[in-house]
Amino acid sequence: MPDTENLRAQLHELRQEHRDLDAAISALQENPAGDRLQLQRLKKKKLRLRDEIVRLEDVIYPDIIA
Repeated sequence: MPDTENLRAQLHELRQEHRDLDAAISALQENPAGDRLQLQRLKKKKLRLRDEIVRLEDVIYPDIIA
């Protein structure tokens, strides 16, 4: 099994990056002259990060069927 502490640290970093992207996306959306292409790229990156976060959470906290 992979080192859980390393996975938790990686998960923490991904969550922080996800929050940072959320703030950047909000700032771009508030600016009427915002770059639409940049906004799309940030949103796609945020979705990829979310997928990676979910994957890591599944590895760290597996579902146990009783």
